[in-house]
Amino acid sequence: MRRRVRDTAGAQGRSGAAAAVLAWYDTHARDLPWRRPPDPTGQAPLPDPYRIWLSEIMLQQTTVAAVAAYFKAFTERWPTVEALAAADETEVTAAWAGLGYYSRARNLHACARMVANDYGGRFPESAAELKRLPGIGDYTSAAIAAIAFGEPAPVVDGNIERVVTRLFRIGEPLPGAKPIVRAKVAEMMPGERPGDFAQAMMDIGATICVPRRPACLLCPLRPDCEAETAGDQTAYPVKAAKKAKPKRRGAAYAAFDRSGQHIWLRRRVSKGMLGGMVEVPSSQWSSRSDGATGPNGAPFAANWRKIGEVEHGFTHFDLTLEVFAAVIDETPESDGWWAKLERLGAEGLPTLMRKAIDLAIAFQESQYRL
Repeated sequence: MRRRVRDTAGAQGRSGAAAAVLAWYDTHARDLPWRRPPDPTGQAPLPDPYRIWLSEIMLQQTTVAAVAAYFKAFTERWPTVEALAAADETEVTAAWAGLGYYSRARNLHACARMVANDYGGRFPESAAELKRLPGIGDYTSAAIAAIAFGEPAPVVDGNIERVVTRLFRIGEPLPGAKPIVRAKVAEMMPGERPGDFAQAMMDIGATICVPRRPACLLCPLRPDCEAETAGDQTAYPVKAAKKAKPKRRGAAYAAFDRSGQHIWLRRRVSKGMLGGMVEVPSSQWSSRSDGATGPNGAPFAANWRKIGEVEHGFTHFDLTLEVFAAVIDETPESDGWWAKLERLGAEGLPTLMRKAIDLAIAFQESQYRL
């Protein structure tokens, strides 16, 4: 039986604000695929740690709306951590295609294997132990520990940062203010129902305490909110000035066979940007440097023709790829395979490569119509 950790320090953390938050959550909790309903009694079984872990990894820097379909597909295909651990990494990264931040998929698989092989298929039950697993940091470890194991660990995501910086009018810019926010959340965290409290705070940030035009009249924290009293809610959180993202360039090379029904694909090296993902051959661009451009950067000779450019934004840089297309008669002397255009959806292409391929396919179709 999974344990439920209780705060034995008495009333500390059991503030009126926390009680108001939980009461609000009992009525207004969002219905999400990985959640169980609110538990006012504190006696219901805790949720499956595998589902909580999977959802939290997927939700890193990604919206709930984008994650829901992927979560459903993953849990249907791999219903347990052991099943996910037994999968090939290329299957996992292919299933992840389109969700972005692809190092998460590789860490997800590595973490599943560690839990299955080193922990007997059971996730560690404390935030401190969870942080030892691949892909799990401060926020994710606290969220899993609180929601799946009942540990009163302070959970702080972007939504909660916004709520708490407004609640206490924390003027220090993020990310420097993170320790202050975490300490405030720890003070608020109730000993009972810490998982419900964490999810309630997320929901308040996502649905009420939104970046612009917060619905303060609906907020259970309104009586205690210093920013609402001062009337400067949208001044928080204070954020440090952003540095301009560097702009990088590279090239992608889409080779079609003579029938026009197949395109040459290959798999990127396992490390680095889009590591292990499927692509049309591209030059060696990265967050730190440009890749080759022009037809001479192609991995094999062909009558390459530039057909346009595609742009894609990564977290730390923006990339522009020149896209070249060619029709070739022979299989290239290069690692890769011919993929049917009608089955590209099964190849697990990242969004960037899908943009380049869609541009190349549109160009090829226009040539056939001429």
